[in-house]
Amino acid sequence: MKTLHIVAFGLLLLSSLRAQKVGFVDSQGLLERMPEYKAAEQEIERLTQQWQKEIDDLYANVERLFQQYREQEPLMSPEMKRRKQEEIEAEERKARELQRRRFGPNGDLFKQREEKMKPILDRLQQAIQSAAQEKKFAIVLDRSAGGVVLYGEGAYDLTDAVAAKLGIR
Repeated sequence: MKTLHIVAFGLLLLSSLRAQKVGFVDSQGLLERMPEYKAAEQEIERLTQQWQKEIDDLYANVERLFQQYREQEPLMSPEMKRRKQEEIEAEERKARELQRRRFGPNGDLFKQREEKMKPILDRLQQAIQSAAQEKKFAIVLDRSAGGVVLYGEGAYDLTDAVAAKLGIR
């Protein structure tokens, strides 16, 4: 009896899907054609490089302090050694903290990416929704986001219609 219900549900689902128009878009391709997306990507890359240089400089300073310590260690008193070790450890903590603050979960990079990309992604989503509603599609898959489309007739590809809504070629 249970199997009969599952088969009936499956047939009902299949028949309802047949009545629905399913389209697809290449959202990554659309994004790459949007000038504001390219500008945001470049800005994020510039910030990433700047922040990485700050972190690299801090770690280089840690290395320099450690080298000085090793060179001067035979001449140091136990108290001087302890202070120098604490100084090196403090600098290393500072470098790790900056790295976490810049690149960690919910760090500056995450926040910048979200701040710069959200309006672009919202605009893309609105254009997809508008094109889908205009052409009466019930479902739209994204071929670039894991929604693998092994074959799709050109009539069901909304990429150009969405690009037109976005004003890109």
